[in-house]
Amino acid sequence: MTETSRTVLVSGASAGIGRAICLRLLEEGHRVIGVARDFGKFAWNGEGFLPVEIDLADLEALPQRLKDLSRQHSGIDAVVCNAGRGQFGSLEEFSYQQIRSLVDLNFTSQAYLVRALLPGMKERGRGDVVFIGSEAALSGGRRGAVYSASKSALRAFARSLRQESSRSGIRVCVVNPGMVRTGFFTNLPFAPGDEKDNALLPEEIARLVSFVLHSRGETVFDEINLSPLRKVLRFKDEKE
Repeated sequence: MTETSRTVLVSGASAGIGRAICLRLLEEGHRVIGVARDFGKFAWNGEGFLPVEIDLADLEALPQRLKDLSRQHSGIDAVVCNAGRGQFGSLEEFSYQQIRSLVDLNFTSQAYLVRALLPGMKERGRGDVVFIGSEAALSGGRRGAVYSASKSALRAFARSLRQESSRSGIRVCVVNPGMVRTGFFTNLPFAPGDEKDNALLPEEIARLVSFVLHSRGETVFDEINLSPLRKVLRFKDEKE
C-alpha cells in the first residue's frame, strides 16, 4: 500500500469491466472491496483485495447487508457502481417482473449502495462516486426501451447527486461507454463486430476510472462518453 492509496468499493466486481477496474486499482496499490454474487472465477494472488458476496438483486435483504458492510469497512472513500446486466427486446416481450428486475438491478440497487456509503464519505469530507453507465442512456434505441430507461435513471441520479454532494467534498462522475468486449453479450442475440475497432476493451474503462480517481481533488469529470471507432453489430444467428 502507498501513502496515497485509497479504499475503493467496486460493484459487479467479478467479471468484465468490474474485474478490470479491480485489477487496475490493485496493481496501483489501492485496497479494493469487490461486491458480486460469486467470485469463483476471480483470481488475484496479491494483497489488498476483499471479496464480498452480495446479491444486489435481492432488494429486500440489501439495506441490511449494506449497513453491515459500511460498519465493517468505515474507511471506504470511493465507490465504483458498475453492477448491471443487459436485456433487450420490444416492450411487450418483457414480462412485468422482467421490467422490474432489470430496473432494480441497473438502477435501484446502485442507488441503495451509494445511500449506504455516502454518509461516511461526507463525514470524512472526501469521496468519489463513479457510475458506469451506458451510451444507451444518451439516446436509447430500438428494442432497448427498458435497458435505456434503467441507464438513463442512473445518469439522472448521478447528475443530481453531483449537485447535492459537492459542498461535502464528494465528486460524482458518470462514464458512458459504448460496446465493450466482455461477457456482457454472452446471453444476448448480438455482440460487437469482430474487428478491434468495433468494441472498447474493459482495460480502457479501468484506465479511465483510475484517471478520475487520481485527478486533483478540486476537479470533477461530470460525464465521460466513449465509444469504439466503428459501431458494428454482429447478430449471432447469422451464418458465418
